[in-house]
Amino acid sequence: MTTATVALVGDRSPHVQAHARIPALLSALRGRDGLTLDAYWIPTTDTGDLERFDAIWMLPGSPYRSEAGALRAARTAREHAVPFLGTCGGFQHALLEYARHVLGLAVSHAENDPAATADPLLVPLECSLAGHEDAVRLAPGSLAEQIIGAEQTMERYSCHYGPDARYLPALTGGGLRFSGRDGAGAPRILELPGHPFFLATLFQPELAGDGTRPHPIITAFAAAAVARAADPAGPVSPYPERSPAGR
Repeated sequence: MTTATVALVGDRSPHVQAHARIPALLSALRGRDGLTLDAYWIPTTDTGDLERFDAIWMLPGSPYRSEAGALRAARTAREHAVPFLGTCGGFQHALLEYARHVLGLAVSHAENDPAATADPLLVPLECSLAGHEDAVRLAPGSLAEQIIGAEQTMERYSCHYGPDARYLPALTGGGLRFSGRDGAGAPRILELPGHPFFLATLFQPELAGDGTRPHPIITAFAAAAVARAADPAGPVSPYPERSPAGR
């Protein structure tokens, strides 16, 4: 059985519910799906050598101790074709990294630096999603739609910040794909076409159910990590075989 090494990027805290779910999710992936992940917690202050991992998972818990470290993790995954999953704060910082380093936009994150002179790309949501569930519509043919196997999914949030709509045309025109949106059209999932596996969600799939049945997105990410570990030079399957039972 192939074991994949995974960097869990985030400032680990017992007060973050998603962090507390990780041990049970890793056990369920191994027991239910035969996907074994050797996971290491990496604080955002220590992200300088992540290309050695088979996958990078940037977890919730922002504001992170180091914005630069979080951006470095997303950039490493993007530039080195390392499977990447970003959730909540991971979504926000993957977006910020792409805007700055690919599109050259002088933008900031309002939570990290409220007094920044640069325009904020990530701004307070008009209605906080913290503690709420909401429907997400999936783009046909997208990686997210293939993974979940449906046109719509109901997801849990713990989030106060999201992208400023003014920047969405530049981001999509610059190569990002927003493959999941809420009923008003606001982005909730992003993908990077052409990357073996690069997916980020504003919602938290870690919070799905009771943690004994990993969310399909987490299972797909784990499958991509194991595929890379088994054959680092080969293609990475974008999503695992799903049973008819779904989640």
